[in-house]
Amino acid sequence: MDTQVLIIGAGPTGLTLAVDLGLRGVACTIIEQKEAPQFLPKMERCNARSMEIYRRMGIAEKVRAAGLPARCPMDVFIVLSLVEPPLLHLSYPSVEQARQEIAACNDGTLPREPYQLISQYTLEPLLKSIAERLPPVCVRYGCEFLDFEEAAGSVTANVRSSAGATSQIRARYLVGCDGGSSVVRKQLGIALRGEGNILQLRQALYRCDELFERIPIGKGRHYHVADDRATQLIVQDSTRHFTLHSVVEQDSDMHGQFAKTIAMPLDFEMLYVGEWKQNLLLADAYGRGRVFLAGDAVHLMIPTGGLGMNSGVGDAIDLSWKLAAVLHGWGGPKLLPSYEIERRPVGENNVAASRYASLGRRKWRAAWQPNIRDDTPEGAATRANLARIADVEQRKTNEMIGAELGYCYRGSPLIASKPGDGPQSDFRRYVPTTRPGARLPHVWLDDGSAMQDRIGYGHGFCLIRLGRTRADTSSLAPGPARGSRMCGSTTEARCRTASAMVTAIASFASAARALTRAPSRAPLRRSARRCRPSTSTTSARATFTAATSCCCAPICTSSGAATTPRPSRRCWRRWLPVTRTAGGRKARGRARARGAREHSCCRSRSAR
Repeated sequence: MDTQVLIIGAGPTGLTLAVDLGLRGVACTIIEQKEAPQFLPKMERCNARSMEIYRRMGIAEKVRAAGLPARCPMDVFIVLSLVEPPLLHLSYPSVEQARQEIAACNDGTLPREPYQLISQYTLEPLLKSIAERLPPVCVRYGCEFLDFEEAAGSVTANVRSSAGATSQIRARYLVGCDGGSSVVRKQLGIALRGEGNILQLRQALYRCDELFERIPIGKGRHYHVADDRATQLIVQDSTRHFTLHSVVEQDSDMHGQFAKTIAMPLDFEMLYVGEWKQNLLLADAYGRGRVFLAGDAVHLMIPTGGLGMNSGVGDAIDLSWKLAAVLHGWGGPKLLPSYEIERRPVGENNVAASRYASLGRRKWRAAWQPNIRDDTPEGAATRANLARIADVEQRKTNEMIGAELGYCYRGSPLIASKPGDGPQSDFRRYVPTTRPGARLPHVWLDDGSAMQDRIGYGHGFCLIRLGRTRADTSSLAPGPARGSRMCGSTTEARCRTASAMVTAIASFASAARALTRAPSRAPLRRSARRCRPSTSTTSARATFTAATSCCCAPICTSSGAATTPRPSRRCWRRWLPVTRTAGGRKARGRARARGAREHSCCRSRSAR
């Protein structure tokens, strides 16, 4: 094999997949036809769930450092121009303010990480640089994918370099992250279905260094112009670059449209103009055999709601750990098929959410009348009516926390079944739940740490079963953060939430044990015996049922202290991928040292 996983397409989805595979010790190659990341406007926001994922990967702060400054407002305006009083001003917290709200709230309704405005032309180079520093990852730009052939145990891709030379890359698995016109999807014969070519617009990218600071009506990120051309101005992460969308006849019209929108005599440069179409499409399948699809290759959404790229990040992270599990030998035969079972309903739901938001925007834009600028009672009535409708309908675009956080994997062989449907899907309202298959809600623990930071991080996980004991789990009850407020919940309710989280973890452990009944089951059982925790607190006994990569996630005892099982050196080394660095030293030693910084139980061992 040339590589274990071959990724086609180096957009945010493909690069996120490459980085996460590399962090898990999986050898992967990512190829991209372009010579380098391009300075083109596309997505401009990582939502809260994507930032939680990037936090788990250890790169959230790098994303924030590259994006819009935390103090910048995220407000949304509906205007006639940037110098006239807005028809509607919707206020949304900056990242700085959102972090303060998260720190003060402990009822599970808010995410661990707030959103982050970052342009795709900023995010892609950042992810590329991170991927290139990971020894298991090979990044190849200027390499065009042609087609593939699947055989027993492998996939061979035919590729062509920018110089015209053709070659082959052989891998265990292939993942198509190659966008809406995916060549991989087309070769698989998988169709996209739904609504296509709903509206055709032009998008232009501008540089105007003075504009952001001189906007007189207030700072924000989106300025929707109330006209008959669906005009929208978007602030990019540098606050010196802007994109404008509008329905115009030709590319050159976008110059005048920008000048008309800003309505100020400022120097600006138009850097790019291109056409794009609004689509609401979902693929019939997310792959076949040893070939998988992710991101825009399987779902195309209107940017309303900001779910397109962010859905791709979710695809990548779900597929990544499953590929790693199978390639490392502990994933069972039903693990990889669960990718489509879990992620396709999420794609379908997000397409529906995008449709819901788009219909809302169309509704308030339909209230536009030619007399909207008239200084007459009729003109004032038109403006008031449009603002009244927009105050309801535009919120559907900007308030999507339910779609971002509220998805739940149902019907997966990995997820323990539970009677009932759980919380009903609501695009705009997130209801915390510990139902198996749902995202773990964020709550603060008594020591000020986050529940999410205790479970599932470190590029591995522990499956813990508490069902065979009368363990007192009251210490898992989250306490208020310093200077926090209760957000309407009671301590008793928060204790029940924490206890339910433990139950959900135990259910997940049971399902995963069944899933790993593959030829690799015996090594897992041997590892579990060696990793059985030893603690002086008998009321907090727990049984480790399986462990991978990092087998010392903290267990909270009834005393409130975090007790960590102490695996043997042999067990610790067993699950670390072994690679050679340029200096010839084994990379797993570095990984062990990194784990020691994260887990106190290993500090003495790493010192030795």
